[in-house]
This record gives sequence, structure tokens and C-alpha cells, in this order.
Amino acid sequence: MVDTTAGSPVDETEQRKQVRRAVIASTVGTSIEWYDFFLYGTAAALVFPKLFFPHSSVYAGTLESFATFFVGFAARPLGAWIFGHYGDRIGRKATLIITLLLMGIATCLIGVLPTYSAIGLWAAVLLIVLRICQGIGVGGEWGGSVLMSMEWHRGNRRGFIASWPQAGVPIGLALSIGAVRLVSELTGDNFATWGWRIPFLFSAVLILVGLFIRLRVLETPLFTRVLEQQEVAKAPVPEAVKHHWPEIALSAFARLAEQAPFYIFTVYVLTYGTKELGLQRNFLLNAVLLAAIISLFTTPFFGYLSDVIGRRRMYIIGALTILVFAFPYFGLLNTKMSALVVLAVVLSIVAHDMMYGPQAAFIAESFPTRLRYSGASLGYQLASVIAGGPAPLIAAWLLHTFNSGYAISAYMAVTAVVSAIAAAMLGAKARADLVDSEVRTSQRPAVHADREPAYSGSAYRGST
Repeated sequence: MVDTTAGSPVDETEQRKQVRRAVIASTVGTSIEWYDFFLYGTAAALVFPKLFFPHSSVYAGTLESFATFFVGFAARPLGAWIFGHYGDRIGRKATLIITLLLMGIATCLIGVLPTYSAIGLWAAVLLIVLRICQGIGVGGEWGGSVLMSMEWHRGNRRGFIASWPQAGVPIGLALSIGAVRLVSELTGDNFATWGWRIPFLFSAVLILVGLFIRLRVLETPLFTRVLEQQEVAKAPVPEAVKHHWPEIALSAFARLAEQAPFYIFTVYVLTYGTKELGLQRNFLLNAVLLAAIISLFTTPFFGYLSDVIGRRRMYIIGALTILVFAFPYFGLLNTKMSALVVLAVVLSIVAHDMMYGPQAAFIAESFPTRLRYSGASLGYQLASVIAGGPAPLIAAWLLHTFNSGYAISAYMAVTAVVSAIAAAMLGAKARADLVDSEVRTSQRPAVHADREPAYSGSAYRGST
């Protein structure tokens, strides 16, 4: 069978091969970028306060360190704007190469950055600049990696296919935690002085692997069709904001209960566990590492489940699970019992994955091909500013103010309610298919009221 609806003809065998390559390239590249991004978060929780803010109190140093962590999130919408523009103008592949290089170079430079003892205040300034570069890179990465997979796939498993780039998050988290755990074990007391640099420098090797894989993938057929039919938007970002601002806003608010709790579950828990509960650093790292490994399976599982029961339904179930689990989470942590602490960390990530698995397809389906990179990226990354980045800061302030982890639970519960409402509204707007209406060649079949299957035209029969 030959696909003639999107760009140059592609036979079935070649199409399947390109889908596999696209999924692998997206997942591997995203894993590397998130390794870099999470590595910073782990270092911000464990060593950066003493190295870059040595004259601050423990509380102030923690806030300052997490503030530099937040800067990376604040830069992510800028990355979405920049790379969304070029991703919708010149293609998904080219932008993904650039984002990978930008993130990798910034991470390696952090690995050789002088600390406060060497250059004073300039150390913190340079750290912030490099963190901004990381944020810009990861801000442009998500949209391209998800679309590279989704736009090569033809069939009714978009939730599952798009969940694999999402799985790059637990892979990157596992790699970063594993690297820190290994180096911490090998360098011992020297980890806080020079050992922490090794995982950052190791990023150079991962970047080379990612580039090799991504260079072998072709541009997606849907964007190729946009190019051939001369439908490329002159100003994709302003056009997306003008015509799709409700979808952008709803995408951001729908992510609140996924973003804010996640960085409490994976970053702030390291500070809370070591400083408030007196737990060992390596024990907590091992717990988060175990959760990340389990997430490798739960993320694509919930993406698949969204193809069965509907993305909106799956997403709302996830938000409500966060609402219910927010208070037992700190209750389990506060027992200080090893088994219960590990249980809390693992269950927190599973609850998060109920939303994260279907999220990529859920958001991307809300935008047309010619504006999809810009619109989906902006909606996705705006949540980084209002939820993900501030979460450790807000958690630290809440604990300091109320002297109880349950204050943080209340914060997570509020985000869950907002996300459930936004997801319900966004689900009503989601497109039934990735192909724009002007090129649909067949009638739409009867479908489940809350599911988004493929069209029955020849270009969309079968699956990978």
C-alpha cells in the first residue's frame, strides 16, 4: 500500500520503518535532554546551595538554589516560542537537532563552571545564564519530539505512540538519579566538591548518541504536505495565539496537577527527606530511581489506555488521583519507615503518569498541523512557569510558614481540581484527527464519544 496524502509517496514498509525511527529518535533525544534538565534539579537540591550561595542560611540557600532551578522553567516558553516558530516554518527535524545541541552544550559548561569560592557572585550569574539556555532548549524539544512520532503514525494509537517521547522523562530522571547515585558512591565526601561535575560532563557522550539517531529520521509526512501545498504560516506563534488562545490556556491549566506535584515528588522530596526527616541522601535517590524505572512502563501504559477509554477521561482520572493521594503522600513520608517512604515515592509517580502518558496526544490534537508545533509547545511550556518551576519554591515556603507537609498537600490538591476542570474543557475541543479538514478524503465513522480514532481513508488504515 502507498500513502499519497502526505508528501511524497511512502510505501507501507518504509512508513513502518520511519515510525520506528521517529519514536526511537524522539524518545532517546528527549531522554538525553531531560537527563540534563533533571540533573540540574538534583544538584540544586543537594549541592548547589553550598557551592553557589555559601553565605546564606539553610532556608535562604535552598530558596536561592531552587530559584535558579525555576529560571530554567521561566525560559521554557521562550524556547517554545523560538522553536515553535521555526518548527512550523522549516520542519520538526531541524529544530530537534538544534535543541539537543543547545541543551547538551549548556549542561557540559555547568560541569566546568567555577563556584562562588573561585569567582564570587559571577558563579551564580553564569549558573543562571546556563540554566536559561537549558530552559530554552527543553522548551523547544517537547513539541518537536512528540510531533515527530505522532505525525509519522497513521492509525488509532496516537496516545500510545506519543507517550514514548513522554517516557523520555522517566528515562532522563532515572539516568540523572542513577548517575548522581553512582558518582556519589564512588567519590564519597568529594561529591560535594568536584564529584558532582562528572554527571554534567557525561552529557557530551549522550549528545553524540542522540545526534546520530536523530539525523537518520526523515521529516514527517504531515509537515511535508504543508510545505508542498505552500500552507506554511508566515508567523506561526502569533497566529496560534490569535486563533487558538483558549486551547493554549486550557493546555497550561490542565498541566497544573501534573507539573507541580511532579517536581515536589522528584526534586523537593530530596530536600524535605534529608533536612526535615533526617533520611539518607542515597536512600532517597534510590527511591526516586525505582519510581523512575517503574514510570518507564506506566507512562506508555496510560498512553495506551487513553486510546481505549478516551484521553479526556484518562486525564481527569489522573487529576482526581492526585487530589486523593496528596495527603496520604506526606503521611507516608512522615512515618520515616523505609518501606512506606519508598511506597509514597513510587505511588506518586504512578499517579502522575495517569496524566503524563496521554498528555502529549491530548494537547497536540487540539491544534492544526501548520500551527501544531507552536500552539502545543506554548500551552505545554506555559505550565512550566505557573506550576513546574515554582513548585519547589512554593513547597519550601509552605513548609517554612506552616511547619507541616500537609500544607504542601493542600497546594497539590488545588492544582488537581484546576487540572480536572481544564481537562474537561480542553477535551471538548480536541480534534478528531491530525489531518486538517481540507485534505480529508473520507467520511468520519461513528466513534466512542470520548475517543479520537483515525479516519477510515486509505492513508489511515492500519497501525505501526
